[in-house]
Amino acid sequence: MDLTNVSTGVTKRTLKRRVGRGIGSGHGKTCGLGHKGQYASAGARLPSGLFEGGQMPLYRRWPKRGFSHATWDKHFAVVNIGDLEERFDANSTVDMASLKDKRLVVGTFDGVRILAEGTLTKKLTVKANHFSEAAKAAIEKAGGSCELIPGPKPVKKNKMGSKKKAQEAERAAKAAKAPKT
Repeated sequence: MDLTNVSTGVTKRTLKRRVGRGIGSGHGKTCGLGHKGQYASAGARLPSGLFEGGQMPLYRRWPKRGFSHATWDKHFAVVNIGDLEERFDANSTVDMASLKDKRLVVGTFDGVRILAEGTLTKKLTVKANHFSEAAKAAIEKAGGSCELIPGPKPVKKNKMGSKKKAQEAERAAKAAKAPKT
């Protein structure tokens, strides 16, 4: 082996395929499109990978029922109190950032759920989106505290209010302004 064949077969940059430059170009008279036919002309589209030759394609034969929760599902990281016992020192605060630092949570999640598998003897301040009853009892028994992170506010459905409520409010305002006899 020497420097002449070190990079043999390695192409750093593939040049653009220049078609339509005549017979001597290496791409021939017909530029690699063959003779005549539908796909020889410019603008012809090859069938996609889903095309089945005119047969009813699978994505249309397949029944479409139901719906998926994926658009609004929340994914929570599950952490057991036994893991907190192993990884955290006494009197420390446990939240999503500290769980990621200790590699108890890896990836992106919408929140943390604390469950009661294992035992806990250290006093910890735990901030999470959900606690099981047994986990909450175990943390408080060890002298720690559980801080519940509030979820998102519920969506207000009728922001503009209904006409009926507006009319009732107007009537009440008029009745309050009217002189009493």
